[in-house]
Amino acid sequence: MDTKKIPALICLFVCIIFFISCSVQQQIGKKATADFINNANLINAHIGISIYEPASNQFLYNYQSEKYFVPASNTKIFSCYAGLKNLGDSLPGIRYTEDDTAIYLFPTGDPSLLHKDFRHHPVIDFLQRTKKSIYITDQFWKSQALGSGWAWNDYNESYMVERSPLPMYGNLIRWIQERTADENKDSMAFDQSLSIYSLPEVNWKVRFNTDLSRKSFFVQRGKNENTYEITEGSEKKKEVEIPFVTNGLQAAVELFKDTIYKDVMITSLPALNNHSINKNSARTISSQPTDTILKLMMHRSDNFFAEQVLLMASNEKLGIMDDDSMINYLLKNDLNDLPQKPRWVDGSGLSRYNLFTPRNFVAILNKMKQEFPLERIKTIFPTVGEGTLTSYPRTDSGYIFAKTGTLSGVVALSGFLYTRKNRLLIFSILVNNHRTTATQIRKNIQAFLYFVRNKY
Repeated sequence: MDTKKIPALICLFVCIIFFISCSVQQQIGKKATADFINNANLINAHIGISIYEPASNQFLYNYQSEKYFVPASNTKIFSCYAGLKNLGDSLPGIRYTEDDTAIYLFPTGDPSLLHKDFRHHPVIDFLQRTKKSIYITDQFWKSQALGSGWAWNDYNESYMVERSPLPMYGNLIRWIQERTADENKDSMAFDQSLSIYSLPEVNWKVRFNTDLSRKSFFVQRGKNENTYEITEGSEKKKEVEIPFVTNGLQAAVELFKDTIYKDVMITSLPALNNHSINKNSARTISSQPTDTILKLMMHRSDNFFAEQVLLMASNEKLGIMDDDSMINYLLKNDLNDLPQKPRWVDGSGLSRYNLFTPRNFVAILNKMKQEFPLERIKTIFPTVGEGTLTSYPRTDSGYIFAKTGTLSGVVALSGFLYTRKNRLLIFSILVNNHRTTATQIRKNIQAFLYFVRNKY
């Protein structure tokens, strides 16, 4: 072959690749226009899309990718990154120091303590064994029970659990109604087969609503106190989960007593200093593998775990549990290269004050891929058929690893996509202010990603 022709052939090859790439991008653009931009159901909605290929360092498609959107639970991607960066292999369950007569506890915000998802609780084992007096402080807790911008009237819902320095039982009470025989339909109020109880058992005030017209078992908590109104239902068995008021450490201390069968006394730093006790010399009792918590958080979009992960990361990095301080630290340091500065206000995405761009999510996902093994990330993120992605066609299982996000008027999906040619793409699709159903928008997203997967 004439060596003079080689540069010309290389140039031709590059041009062919360029035109193929442009053609694919144009096709993706046309599909996005059909499924989102000009779709009759979404004509009045706000839409942002970004698709990026790390290997070639190029964007295949962007549409309003630099504009801000309410991301809902896609915010958990940022909390997941905070946990990966700062929590190590295992969660610090508690920190403690001790002298001849007492143990002094420093809470870490660990959400797994006595949580129903976990059977083994090293912190409880440790405290049950000790013969010493037990003291605890919350002076490193600098946050609030409820996040900024949360809907105040959702306080009774299981998805809006209070944050706290020492969560127990997931900061939820499980109320259970059971009937051991057929109910007396004519007079349920005198049905002797009925049993209503709580897990854990509590001594908090309870009253029963005599109005039986509701027909369904229901528990209403007082807005600012642990008082409960119970309405009997017609179900043979039903369970409801209700957040309890944490009051800092107060609720945890009350619940501790019935678990370790000894008093735990709240103290302050001056008292600890008198005993030459300080947090810096404390030892750590680990609880659960970090990735176990992160996986549960991402698979079922667990708001409580997300909030506590961000607070735990703050405690590890800054020495205090303060979501605002941790967010500011991350944005000024690890995430100072984001393409647009987000307004990030909580760990879960419950707040509508959160504002992120699609490019923000592409950037954080790419950073995750660069800093942590991709196989680890693929285990933490749900794939099709798992968690919040159960509605997606199972034919795509193992090809999409992504986090959903849903609020009223908001649907989001951001994550990783493997194409038919095994090319890895990072994508973010954010839809705000829609007036159709979330189910319909998810179908649009599925069709669009399926097209991208098969075309590139």
